[in-house]
Amino acid sequence: MGERTQHKPGTFSWADLTTTDPDAAKQFYGGLFGWELEDMPAGPGMTYSMAKIDGKYVGAMSAQPQQQRDAGVPPAWNSYITVDSADAAVEKAQQLGATAHAPAFDVMDVGRMAVLQDPQGAFFEVWEPKQHIGAQLVNGPGLLSWNELASPDIDGSIQFYSGLFGWKIEPFEDSPMKYFTIQNDGHGNGGMREPQPGEPPYWLVYWGADDVDATAAKVNELGGTTLAPPMPIGEFGKIAIMQDPQGAVFALYGGQFEP
Repeated sequence: MGERTQHKPGTFSWADLTTTDPDAAKQFYGGLFGWELEDMPAGPGMTYSMAKIDGKYVGAMSAQPQQQRDAGVPPAWNSYITVDSADAAVEKAQQLGATAHAPAFDVMDVGRMAVLQDPQGAFFEVWEPKQHIGAQLVNGPGLLSWNELASPDIDGSIQFYSGLFGWKIEPFEDSPMKYFTIQNDGHGNGGMREPQPGEPPYWLVYWGADDVDATAAKVNELGGTTLAPPMPIGEFGKIAIMQDPQGAVFALYGGQFEP
């Protein structure tokens, strides 16, 4: 487990869930990870529920916007990357071929953000911190531990993200499939892989687990679904890909956590 008081630019620093049933999602994830959920006002008729472990913020969830529901967009976990300037990040991302679905805007006094879609089709958010730095605890059970891009054009994704964030992206030679690891400022910062058949381009959020097998079993007990059962990843640990009762996909990781 690593405690954070800031995140360096280019680091995955936050994840939040947009869902069709926030109350059910709070019950599911609270039961799964032991999160304490704190409801905060986020505008007229809107609530942003902040998840805490040991009193530290680790993630959040909110109701899915009506326009997404109308368009048939499934509930999803969203990956946030810290930047010095959200406005500058949007401008650079667009120059590199991205689409700005929500140009930079202030989130009250806690930060400034934007919603972007990369040239290969995956959505992500950039976060310019003010009062809120992002996750205060990472890399441990119930905590944000990895972010992984499924991309139909790995070479294009490498060019885009290394150009935008300065990431060092290299092939992981020990993987049975084509896999690339991401480093930001010398620290592990996620991975990239080709999608499975029928899998869309997206950033998959990994949550830490003490015991992946037991946590995956608990997902099913709480009404979720197993998409890929627990599997070893060499000497590093074990992973599983799951789906919550409302349809949001997430992954579990247990093993060697970075500090």
